[in-house]
Amino acid sequence: MKYIIAIIQPDRLDDVLDRLTSKEVHLVTVTNVMGRGRQKGIAEVYRSHKEAGSLLKKIKLEIAINEAFVKPAVDAIQAGARTGSVGDGKIFILDLMDVVRIRTGETGSTAIG
Repeated sequence: MKYIIAIIQPDRLDDVLDRLTSKEVHLVTVTNVMGRGRQKGIAEVYRSHKEAGSLLKKIKLEIAINEAFVKPAVDAIQAGARTGSVGDGKIFILDLMDVVRIRTGETGSTAIG
């Protein structure tokens, strides 16, 4: 089991979710976050609004996933999020020790779904 965390541009979310769905990855948590990377928060124009300051708006995706779906999920995120510009984001893949489904008490890979 793995835990995928991806930081992407807000305007790429719909494309990333569509591509994840096409790979049978449906269980995703999405959070609005702010951060900076190599661009060091340099002001950008996003949907005709200039974003200033040291932090830029980003989207964080969190996905708990079974091993067989890791590569398809990562490929889908990359394909949907890539624009070729600085600030496209990052994908972090962590080992997931255990999962517990609260409703049923199931654990491990069956609890993921």
